[in-house]
Amino acid sequence: MSTGREIRLIEEDEGGWSAIDEDLGVASCGDTREEALEMLDEAVALHTGEAGEPVTDDDLEELGLDLDEVPDEAGVPDAPWFDDADETA
Repeated sequence: MSTGREIRLIEEDEGGWSAIDEDLGVASCGDTREEALEMLDEAVALHTGEAGEPVTDDDLEELGLDLDEVPDEAGVPDAPWFDDADETA
């Protein structure tokens, strides 16, 4: 059964693979294609809330982050594969 997700796999020049979910703007990597896809599945589950727990303000403060500097909404990551991404992500 297809989920309709568009996934791009890239074999890196230095070795290893990158896997990118084009629709969600989530990426991961691994030593093999299979590992990159497994890591991407985990990253997507965390991104969509299917796995993990939400990050709280207390969590951010515990990590030493200044809450005034943390944006309320996620932006487009500074990564080459997102160069053409919509700036309103």
